[in-house]
Amino acid sequence: MAQLSINSDHGEWGWSTDAGERARLLQSPCVDTAPKGEGLASPGGPDRGTTSRLGAVFIVVNACLGAGLLNFPAAFSTAGGVAAGITLQMGMLVFIISGLVILAYCSQASNERTYQEVVWAVCGKLTGVLCEVAIAVYTFGTCIAFLIIIGDQQDKIIAVMAKAPEGASSSPWYTDRKFTISVTSFLFILPLSIPREIGFQKYASFLSVVGTWYVTAIIIIKYIWPDKEMIPGDISTRPTSWMAVFNAMPTICFGFQCHVSSVPVFNSMRRPEVKTWGGVVTAAMVIALAVYLGTGICGFLTFGAAVDPDVLLSYPSEDMAVAVARAFIILSVLTSYPILHFCGRAVVEGLWLRYQGMPVEEDVGRERRRRVLQTLTWFLLTLLLALFIPDIGKVISVIGGLAACFIFVFPGLCLIQTKLSEMEEVKPASWWVLVSYGVLLVTLGAFIFGQTTANAIYVDLLA
Repeated sequence: MAQLSINSDHGEWGWSTDAGERARLLQSPCVDTAPKGEGLASPGGPDRGTTSRLGAVFIVVNACLGAGLLNFPAAFSTAGGVAAGITLQMGMLVFIISGLVILAYCSQASNERTYQEVVWAVCGKLTGVLCEVAIAVYTFGTCIAFLIIIGDQQDKIIAVMAKAPEGASSSPWYTDRKFTISVTSFLFILPLSIPREIGFQKYASFLSVVGTWYVTAIIIIKYIWPDKEMIPGDISTRPTSWMAVFNAMPTICFGFQCHVSSVPVFNSMRRPEVKTWGGVVTAAMVIALAVYLGTGICGFLTFGAAVDPDVLLSYPSEDMAVAVARAFIILSVLTSYPILHFCGRAVVEGLWLRYQGMPVEEDVGRERRRRVLQTLTWFLLTLLLALFIPDIGKVISVIGGLAACFIFVFPGLCLIQTKLSEMEEVKPASWWVLVSYGVLLVTLGAFIFGQTTANAIYVDLLA
């Protein structure tokens, strides 16, 4: 049984003794990764998962919540106020939950255990390759966003430690943003990214959960008992246009995207049934919705139209409670980057080996060299882009469009292909409804992705 284990042995930085483990692409960082048997496992058989319903709810919530919540107040501002933001999130939540259920249904139908394997099995080679490329680009972009977040939070913390006034024209060289991001990345992120295992995700999960809830609590408290120096800008009560509402969709997609990790979580359950899974993801998404609404509403009402794309940047540097929130976010991102990098690296590794036609078992001797080269290339590219793209809003917009593909497009395509493969001569009414719903998901996801891409190109041309 192949499992992700904690980096405790002397070979973590060297060759792997289990080549089959590396062939598993994008395993969930929180679940057991035992490969599925060729046949259907019996409910009491050895291949049954070990995750309870409550445990599955926690894992899905943890996969959903993260640094993306920092952008929700700005999303409310973009959407045109509290009413528009709540309506948009509630409406999208229906499609988000249905996408998670569809993926579980298609996982059972195809007998596959990971997101991209389901897409490969159900939709074919071309769509499978596109899915893997999308995962690699998405994880790459998210790593860039993480580094930008580190820089944003460090700027505020260092300003207090150095006792330098905000916006000062000159400051010591060691407080320069590019220097601090680079030092932090080389000292902490790179060493955590090179090992072939990601067993340390247990601690990363704990930090992410604690940090997320603390940030939400601080934003709500600061809205109820605001500081005197925090003066809100204009509070929008209605969207300026329908396009303004749609412009908030990428942030919501980025925040709620847990679909790539959901398939391994589903297969890790003691009784992986679609009906049970529907209850699990509904409960998880309601919890995530409560956190995002609390953060978005209170953060937006505190600062109004003046809210920063990273809401913590809108608070004074001297506020110690907010400084602790910034420290939590930094710790969470420092440990989350290696997990996202592992996912992207695994996909790139799989695509490379498949392109070369080399079985993993015959290529163990070159694994370490490839892993180090891939890690260094990935790390340096994300670092350079983070240093020269300081606006996290632009990055979130682009990767939010890709998140829409994971939430809507690929689940919709899987649903369509699964229903089309059914051999009934007379199709029931539910068959047509499900196929139509799959088409609706694909159309919605394609619209969000297309609009996001067009906006990014338009902004670059104006710049």
